Amino acid sequence: MRIIYSEDHKFRDAKTELHGGELVKPFEGPFRAEWILAALQENGFSDIVAPEAHGLSVAGKLHDAGYLEFLETIWERWTAAGFTSEAIPISLPVRRSYHARPPKNIDGLLGYYANSVETSITDGTYRAAVAANDCAISAADHITAGNRHVFALCRPPGHHAGIDLFGGYCFLNNAAIAAQRLIDHGAAKVAILDVDFHHGNGTQDITYERDDIFFASLHGDPDDAFPYFWGHAEETGKGRGEGFNANFPLPRNTPWNAYRAALESAMKRIADFGAEALVVSLGVDTFEKDPISFFRLTTPDFQRMGAVLAASDLPIVTVMEGGYGVTEIGHNVANVLLGMEDG
Repeated sequence: MRIIYSEDHKFRDAKTELHGGELVKPFEGPFRAEWILAALQENGFSDIVAPEAHGLSVAGKLHDAGYLEFLETIWERWTAAGFTSEAIPISLPVRRSYHARPPKNIDGLLGYYANSVETSITDGTYRAAVAANDCAISAADHITAGNRHVFALCRPPGHHAGIDLFGGYCFLNNAAIAAQRLIDHGAAKVAILDVDFHHGNGTQDITYERDDIFFASLHGDPDDAFPYFWGHAEETGKGRGEGFNANFPLPRNTPWNAYRAALESAMKRIADFGAEALVVSLGVDTFEKDPISFFRLTTPDFQRMGAVLAASDLPIVTVMEGGYGVTEIGHNVANVLLGMEDG
């Protein structure tokens, strides 16, 4: 299996995250990609290549133009305003913000484009996000060239990035970008399956009114888990997209057997949709030791997950999302890919 990886992820190296009312060292950092890459190499994955540069033409079909300009210029504008800290939003549009529009003030603009406030923006964030976008597009092109499996080791992750929103460590939606690239190259129907512990609210935002992308997400019940306000089972799509969105919220302490039942239900929906290719938003924060999640999957369970995915017999672009704080995330990612190869 080919691995697409860019060293440019290291330009995203935030020092602060708002957690539990305090600024703490982020759970998401360069160490995550380093752990994953080391585990992949240890498990015999040697076909590791850098992505080609693609720019944001694909992202521009999914994300708002003003939002993309914001991402590109926010750090320069933030520092020009005299701020020396990392950029964290302090004021967001809320219910009954009847005239919400992008403010001129940089603090207001930061909040306007945020869907959560834990994620700081730093010097280098944009460069790393563009590199992750390049990894996703290069991975999709590898599938279009006739290959069956490819892994985009994207960092920063992307599934919380909406049409015009960043948050949850995410800035550009890598999975949706991969799906759009496959469609641009001839696929009529593509499915995105999100197996990250947290609901892929950004992906749902982007695909909710589309009938050419089916989105399914398995995640912690939003009554108890970030991002809280998305991911309920009754969210099934809108307009042309009605019926093409499937959420599988799961309770605290979900073990593999219960998770597998939901996964197989999602895979059946994808098969019924008639997907020609599958993009997997792979988060391994479903792991029992993950510090900011509450499922109970074990390291061997991730190989079982890979086998279930491979049983679809679809070409698969796997895009890295979450998994935090413990070195086992590398082995868990490797196990998913091994399960795909063996399955």
